[in-house]
Amino acid sequence: MAIAADAQFHVLAVDDSRIDRMLIERLLKTSSFHVTAVDSASKALKFLGLVEDDLRSFDTHSVASKIHQDVEVNLIITDYCMPGMTGYDLLRKIKESKTLKDIPVVIMSSENVPSRINRCLEEGAEEFFLKPVQQSDVNKLKPHLLKSRVKEEQDQPINNKRKGMEENQSPDKTRQKM
Repeated sequence: MAIAADAQFHVLAVDDSRIDRMLIERLLKTSSFHVTAVDSASKALKFLGLVEDDLRSFDTHSVASKIHQDVEVNLIITDYCMPGMTGYDLLRKIKESKTLKDIPVVIMSSENVPSRINRCLEEGAEEFFLKPVQQSDVNKLKPHLLKSRVKEEQDQPINNKRKGMEENQSPDKTRQKM
């Protein structure tokens, strides 16, 4: 896939460490991703339109759908160990949300704890990276982003611009119809 197409992917990076946040942001931007970085899981939830109080009331659909329409996040990469809410807690809240559950979540940690890694993967994390995150790790994100893009396009209404463009293409989707 071309770099220009990758630039459309928006990654939400969550890490309480300023240095780690800057590193992951730089690696993601080097790979032509649009990056929003926040320093806590609670700020990530607010950015996504889910706030803890709303989650407790079990009415996440209306809150998330309103804000999520304006802000499209294609992937969330989060640190595991953070004060307050952990990356694991954030993962669970994302996967419990009706509107956000299909967003791929990647967990990263400086601690290599097999039980922690397995627990995150069992709860729906796409990957678990050990810090420091490397460019080779970031390269592993693209298949997850592409998979989420296909799922997202299937779920969108027919009047979507992207769907409209597809209607103007021939069945093999390589040439424009005349």
